Amino acid sequence: MYGLVNKAIEDYVCSNFDADTWERIKEKAQVDVDVFVCMEAYPDEVTYSLVGAASELLGTPASEILSSFGEHWVGFTRREGYAELLAATGRTLPEFLSNLDGLHARVGLTYGFANTPLFRVKPTGPGELVLDYVSTRPGLGPMVMGLLQGLGLMFHTSVTVEWVTHRADGAACDQFLVKYVAPV
Repeated sequence: MYGLVNKAIEDYVCSNFDADTWERIKEKAQVDVDVFVCMEAYPDEVTYSLVGAASELLGTPASEILSSFGEHWVGFTRREGYAELLAATGRTLPEFLSNLDGLHARVGLTYGFANTPLFRVKPTGPGELVLDYVSTRPGLGPMVMGLLQGLGLMFHTSVTVEWVTHRADGAACDQFLVKYVAPV
């Protein structure tokens, strides 16, 4: 994964705990990196090790950490200079979600990102859609749930998410039922 993800994990830990906790997590994960470079690629194992170490040291399931981190990611990327890009991706939650693949494509062309996830949106009724999340990286469904909550905050939209199918159970992808109420 790119350093921006690991840098965001550091920001999440330092914002919710402290710098000492971050150092202990890095040590437990055996990650010897002083500063993550945003657009540098790091092995996925680095990110998974950081999440695993955080889970163990904080006594919190990795799924909860990933979910909280997903929500944190939205605000973090806005603060890190991506606010305009995010704003250009959509003016409402469903519009934004429908344009996520385009966002990843633009960022990928600019920075050479590879292996980005795919998102397919299927409206199912007023205030409701199904989101398919397709990724070669296992175990990140909880992060997607947190991202959806973070996007709800960004769009001032009440969001509830139900994880309908799990890739880990043999489904082709992780699928989420998203219900939302936008402000009037």
